[in-house]
Amino acid sequence: MPRRAEAALSSDLRHRVVTVPIDDPGDLIERLPDPRGTAWVRRSEGLVGWGIAASWEMTGEERFSRAQRWWSEWCRKADVEDPLLIPGSGPVAFASFTFDPDPQSGAPSCVIVPRVVLGRRDGRAWLTVVDPVNEPPLLPTTVTPVSVPPPPGDVEWSQGSQSAEQWQEAVAEVIRRINSGEVDKVVLARDVEARVRDLDARYLLRRLAQDYPECWTFSVEGLVGATPELLVRRTGDLVVSRVLAGTVKRRGDETVDDSLAAALLGSGKDLEEHEYAVHSVARALAAHCTDLSVPTRPHVLRLANVQHLATDVTGSLADDAPVLALAAALHPTAAVCGTPTERAFAMIRELEGMDRGRYAGPVGWFDSRGDGEFGIALRCAEVSAEGLRLFAGCGIVAGSDPDSELAESRAKFVPIRDALDSPPS
Repeated sequence: MPRRAEAALSSDLRHRVVTVPIDDPGDLIERLPDPRGTAWVRRSEGLVGWGIAASWEMTGEERFSRAQRWWSEWCRKADVEDPLLIPGSGPVAFASFTFDPDPQSGAPSCVIVPRVVLGRRDGRAWLTVVDPVNEPPLLPTTVTPVSVPPPPGDVEWSQGSQSAEQWQEAVAEVIRRINSGEVDKVVLARDVEARVRDLDARYLLRRLAQDYPECWTFSVEGLVGATPELLVRRTGDLVVSRVLAGTVKRRGDETVDDSLAAALLGSGKDLEEHEYAVHSVARALAAHCTDLSVPTRPHVLRLANVQHLATDVTGSLADDAPVLALAAALHPTAAVCGTPTERAFAMIRELEGMDRGRYAGPVGWFDSRGDGEFGIALRCAEVSAEGLRLFAGCGIVAGSDPDSELAESRAKFVPIRDALDSPPS
């Protein structure tokens, strides 16, 4: 997690934030000079950052509001020069929040303000640099590619918090409780671990961005992944959330995949799971938005490894809620927790057998105007000096089957697994 001692600029000091337009820098991830850098990239657009101008950690139910208060104070002390005034220019922070407000491990949520941010949006590119006000500004006008990190060395896979058999037993217990009427849906996750020699996180980022261009590739303080699920985007008054729930593995044959997609759209079990997730998002956004558009039927989102039922919910902001407040209102959605939320959350704590940490929590970026994007930290891994910890979760409803859910979880390990060029056992 971010260590305040590493912060180059304290939030107690005044600082200068300067944004300058630049020529197209090309691939953003290839410009990251530090494997510890931050990233939020989709289809070659987004933000990457490096260095630490400031950082903060927080826990508890108020972690989102604490982050917003800290950020507002930090921005208040900033002298800002921003000729672009578009989402992502000017002061920008990256954040990754824990799924559980009080994780068993005690690991906190984190906010990082990079020293340098490189961005591209709608054909425009820019650099933002943070400096102390009493020092000459560092204003590079070009960014050069860095050397391509090599593939990692040997990968040694090991069991996670539970064995596959233990996790299937937990799934069966959840199904029993659903059938007895205790809860409608519960999302159970599992993990596997890998010891990896000579791993550079930028190698993972590049592979994920290349293999999953429809996803948001992210890296925030050791949490690296490619999520297909947009928790919330705020762009001025426009609010968007993409809901995913209901999954089938792709087979690599167009005709077979078309047939599987049709079956997914007609699956009572998957449609039920999806409906719970859509309703939870719509209810949360209704407190802040008007003119909500909620499609009556989902569409199928095809990724390289799986197909999902997907629904894009949109609305017009009715108040001045920043993206952090919207993320707080939405988390946890039924897509990563279940319904009713409180009962599902209690069952996760009881039966999952692990601490999710920041997996399935909001991850993304926000700026000084309240705009930003947060995804749900899925298809991801925690990267450390020892290796990786991979996560995958499945929505359990009345029609679920432990064997099928285990197969689905294995399919969701594929993005990180393939990026390492070696399958787990």
